[in-house]
Amino acid sequence: MPQLGMGELLIIFVAILVLFGANQIPKVARNLGQGMREFKKATRELTEDDTKDQEAPPRRDPAPPPPPPAAPPTA
Repeated sequence: MPQLGMGELLIIFVAILVLFGANQIPKVARNLGQGMREFKKATRELTEDDTKDQEAPPRRDPAPPPPPPAAPPTA
């Protein structure tokens, strides 16, 4: 993917300024930041849930050993 130079960034900024107006840019940026924050929080919670599931498998007590076989009677 090509890098954006200073000229391209300036054109993009001017286009955003024309589309949204000077008063709306801070609101748009704030909403974008809140959306990114919520997305990061949700992904962090999902990865924490996955790691908890992998770290602590349910413990099961082993079954007791079977009794020894009975010896045949001797006469």
